[in-house]
Amino acid sequence: ILGVSPILYFFNHQQEIIQTYPHRAEYLGSPKCTLDAFLESVEAVPPKRGWNLEEILHTIVDFWLNNSDNIQYWNKRLKDAGKENLLVARVADLKALKAEFDSLLGQNL
Repeated sequence: ILGVSPILYFFNHQQEIIQTYPHRAEYLGSPKCTLDAFLESVEAVPPKRGWNLEEILHTIVDFWLNNSDNIQYWNKRLKDAGKENLLVARVADLKALKAEFDSLLGQNL
């Protein structure tokens, strides 16, 4: 989980990264802080780069089960932010994360 974002900002960011980064992380947005909502948001994403959907779903479930304090914190932040916001999470393989971090640091891809 990365944070809370206004819906419009999240949508615009998604459009920018689709055009800019071929090996990118997938950003998920959910209006609810529930495991079911995030699992549904993953299933709505088209399969990318040979990612194993079952492995992604398993990773999300593991995160959810092992980070209850973190989940509670972000659930409260989402409620505080109001209905025009989404809870944002990132799912990526190591190659996509490395490419994203390199771009943040201004290194060549």
